[in-house]
Amino acid sequence: MSTRASRSTPIFALAAASAIILDQILKAVVAGLMSPGQTVTVVPHVLWLTYSTNTGAAFGLFRGSGQVVFLASLIIVVLALAWFFWWKERMVAWSFLGLGLIIGGAVGNLADRMFRGTVVDFIDLGWWPIFNIADVAIVVGAIIVLVGYCQELWREGDQQKP
Repeated sequence: MSTRASRSTPIFALAAASAIILDQILKAVVAGLMSPGQTVTVVPHVLWLTYSTNTGAAFGLFRGSGQVVFLASLIIVVLALAWFFWWKERMVAWSFLGLGLIIGGAVGNLADRMFRGTVVDFIDLGWWPIFNIADVAIVVGAIIVLVGYCQELWREGDQQKP
């Protein structure tokens, strides 16, 4: 294993585990302390906790398509893990963090689908569909992977210039 991969693999694992654990703890707290539909103001006019369930994908997309979304999520997790193991020798360090967040977020929502039959959402901005920590991890992870990939392309382009 290369030095880059050996140093970055723990980052990948820590990012995935952190996303899963934080997501599941906060969902359990919301489900344990709130009733479905209940809203609590955190920051007036900015942020609320609203206990909502979602049978669809992130941000309430594809509601009612739970089995399809579950299968698609499972395929994404398997493909992302395969990508990690196949390309880890060539990945930039930031990609390990991003991919870990993507996998952790996807696993967090998969755990909800498997054990609750629905995904618990609770972060309410008022102007955006209600979402959860797993959704945030997936989006932030995708942005990190994209930025890291773009940086790698720019570096390769700079090295090819005369």
